[in-house]
Amino acid sequence: MSIRAKLAWTFILLLIFGITAISSYSILFIRNYLLSEGEKQILNDTEWLTITIENLRLDDQFETNLNEAARTSGYRLSIYDEQGHLFAEVPFFETEQAPDIIDDQILLSLNSANERFLAGPSDGDQLTAYSKLASQFNPAGFLRVSIPKDQIYEPIKTIRWIIYTGMFISIGLVLIVSVLFSRYISRPILQLESAAREIADGNTDRTLDLDRKDEFGTLAKSLNRMAEKLRSDNLELVKMNQKQSQFFADITHEIRNPLHTIAGSLEMLQLGGLDSEKEVKYLQTAERQTHRIDRLFKDLLTLQRYDSDEHFIRKKTFPLCSVIDPLLETYENEATEKGLKLVGKTDKEDVFADPDKIEQVLENLITNAIKFTNKGEIQINIERSDTNNTIKVEVSDTGVGISDEHLERLFDRFYRTDKARSRDKGGTGLGLSVVKSILNAHGSEIHVKSTPGKGSKFFFYLPQRATS
Repeated sequence: MSIRAKLAWTFILLLIFGITAISSYSILFIRNYLLSEGEKQILNDTEWLTITIENLRLDDQFETNLNEAARTSGYRLSIYDEQGHLFAEVPFFETEQAPDIIDDQILLSLNSANERFLAGPSDGDQLTAYSKLASQFNPAGFLRVSIPKDQIYEPIKTIRWIIYTGMFISIGLVLIVSVLFSRYISRPILQLESAAREIADGNTDRTLDLDRKDEFGTLAKSLNRMAEKLRSDNLELVKMNQKQSQFFADITHEIRNPLHTIAGSLEMLQLGGLDSEKEVKYLQTAERQTHRIDRLFKDLLTLQRYDSDEHFIRKKTFPLCSVIDPLLETYENEATEKGLKLVGKTDKEDVFADPDKIEQVLENLITNAIKFTNKGEIQINIERSDTNNTIKVEVSDTGVGISDEHLERLFDRFYRTDKARSRDKGGTGLGLSVVKSILNAHGSEIHVKSTPGKGSKFFFYLPQRATS
């Protein structure tokens, strides 16, 4: 059964039950009220009937006057003598006759000094009242006044029909209102269910436009936010999947090329008959490619640890010059061979970081600068920052520079601004990705400013002391 049908039947049954209960209670209340008022009325009427009958003379007009009193009052009047024997009754009905003798208990009550009027039993079909007479004009001793209860309940027939008519009209209206109300209530639920099902099936573009200020409106907004979040996550997953596919393709390509080169060199060496100069050349080529593969796997290992190892870095306070000075000595010859100056302007500034990882960052930046600088100089500068107690570390060169179109993806894994030239220079395509990952693990970022043909500046910031 649908939720709309459940809601409709729930409202219908509840309202029908309520209307029926109220109608039944109303009829019962009116019935009891009429009976109570009838008992009061019969006692009041018995009082004036008693006075009237006490003043009737026993003559030819006695029966006529008695009938007139019965007709005027609307009651059935039964007259008993002082011994309690019936001697007159009006109006006379053979099927509805009064008892010939008054009950002894009733006689005892009427003869008591405290009661003159007495209501009879009310559990039968008649409503009755008794009165003791004290007449000087006729032998009447007691009066019995009675009226059928159906006559008392006569108005309730009309009232009952009015109530029942109203009840059936109300039930009809309830049926209509319940159906309309259930549709009104269930419409947003069905819309929410339909939207949730479509979103679950992958249609994250599905949105709900419920202009409501109640919980349904809030739920619709939450569902729209969920769909937007799923849509955003799906796009991110698509991008990640594309990057992952490209990543594996690049790894395969990066390994295949040096392996082919090594295989070719070994094949040439196996042919024999080569002079010593060519043999050395092929051996050096194979060695360079072997080193290239080694660097590739080292960089991959660094990135893998960054992605999965929460203890990727181990910070401590150390002087930056203890890292920079050995690097200057190591790469001075390589820079000199290309006609470059490698200059380090370093002060004795301490930083709180992982010295091995910062050395790896600077090494990558220095080797990149040497590769892409053909003349001029490469500088490593450190200076105290004016804010946040940090040290700025900068590596600048006068190389070929980087155009703006490449800056956004410069730190992506295996991204090269010029793939052919970069691969010829022995790069793995992971150096700047490693730099970014290490600095991110330190809570820092790598920044770059570059002008094509004039050179580039890479810089980052490190704290002087541990932060709480």
